[in-house]
Amino acid sequence: MAQEYFNYIDGKWVAAASGKTFASHNPATGELVGRAPESEAQDVARAVEAAARAFEKWRKTPAPRRAEIIHAAADLVRTRKQALGELLTREMGKVLSEALGDVQEAVDMGMYMAGEGRRLNGLLVPSELPNKWAMAVRDPLGVVGIITPWNFPIAVPSWKIFPALVTGNTLVWKPAEDTPVLAVEFVKIFEEAGLPPGVLNLVTGYGVPAGEALVEHPQVKLISFTGSNEIGKTIAIRCAQLGKRVSLELGGKNAIIVLDDADLDLALDGIIWSAFGTSGQRCTAASRVIVTPNVHTKLAESIADRAAKLRLGNGLLPTTDVGPLINQDAVTKVHHYTDIGRGEGAALLVGGERGTEGDLAHGHFYKPTVFDRVLPTMRLAQEEIFGPSLAIIRARDIDDAIRINNSVNFGLSASIYTSNVNKAFAAMRDVTTGIVYINAGTIGSEVQLPFGGTRGTGNGHREGGGPPVLDVFTEWKSIYVDYSGRLQRAQIDTDSLVQ
Repeated sequence: MAQEYFNYIDGKWVAAASGKTFASHNPATGELVGRAPESEAQDVARAVEAAARAFEKWRKTPAPRRAEIIHAAADLVRTRKQALGELLTREMGKVLSEALGDVQEAVDMGMYMAGEGRRLNGLLVPSELPNKWAMAVRDPLGVVGIITPWNFPIAVPSWKIFPALVTGNTLVWKPAEDTPVLAVEFVKIFEEAGLPPGVLNLVTGYGVPAGEALVEHPQVKLISFTGSNEIGKTIAIRCAQLGKRVSLELGGKNAIIVLDDADLDLALDGIIWSAFGTSGQRCTAASRVIVTPNVHTKLAESIADRAAKLRLGNGLLPTTDVGPLINQDAVTKVHHYTDIGRGEGAALLVGGERGTEGDLAHGHFYKPTVFDRVLPTMRLAQEEIFGPSLAIIRARDIDDAIRINNSVNFGLSASIYTSNVNKAFAAMRDVTTGIVYINAGTIGSEVQLPFGGTRGTGNGHREGGGPPVLDVFTEWKSIYVDYSGRLQRAQIDTDSLVQ
């Protein structure tokens, strides 16, 4: 009998009010990982109310003390890295080495944000008047609702939970319905680290009704969402109608530019890792290669050859290079884009079919797929596929390559391979994405810098690290202290008063 897991509300592990549960399955084998509460609006309301009650005391807890709890949680994640990584692979499917990296990202983010507990920089500026002090500090927002995806089921939540906590907010977390068990294990760590009841609450379930109820609740001051563009735009519209903040991290259509002077072996390694790591299920995955004429044919052949040799399988096996897609709907979507590519006239070099041989038949596998002769205007080159599908596009020169890169409705990550420093700096200036790599792939962000993108990738906020993440979870409060002992009128034209 599969283990049953529970919501975490006001420091207690509880079932959904309805008693209903849903199953989480291993996408590689089909095995049942566990059952979690199928939460509804009533459960979300209880969690929000608990967070609202806990807010006043938590915001008045000194930030260095809040940081001590965060540091303790990060330490616990570190000690349980192997177990968490193996659970992540079982529930989400990515190969173990990548799963361990996912967990390490949470450790890094926890340590980074623990440091902010003794920093949380504000502003100190001179006043225009004598004997007057001018400064600005950060205030927490209140109850924050976070909705996270399944592809990075511990890293992405850590990007939101740790900064929200260190800045004094309380939280309600609705994880993706594909990875509820890992969410439960992550919250258990905060409980063990000493986080007070009500500060972090977990409700598992589906986007409708649980996620919808979180967006709608009047006591929730911010929705921080990472996921699809379609759902993100719906949330943005509703939050605007309700007058609440929203932070969105949405899709990507990332490209690797390879110029004639590039180190092709290095570029090939970066392309294979960026396109097929996590089975292409990363918002930063490379789904386009934009290559100049003299190296186009050689590079395309090399990519196809390497992709054909990648081994599909259970991510817990050391022989596996590429794990499964998250569910059958994802397989159907990727195959649909294979049909679209064929219909548009692109040349299928390798892949383009489901993986069903042997043990693969028990999971949701799709073979690494490479298309050549893709035009920049094709749907294959414009729309996010979120799977192991790569389009090779030919460009005349660096200017044409950058134009093609910037022509999509996403702007998360891009990279360029070149041995010419002048061209590298031109790309750094002209590529309009939130992340730019030189002579590396499109994936691999670090927590000390902001993560996010331009255009349809989000709504301008930055999460994932760096000081800008604090802006998502705080309000600015400007404070003036006048110690002159008399009325001083700011914004008065004192020169006009002088006779």
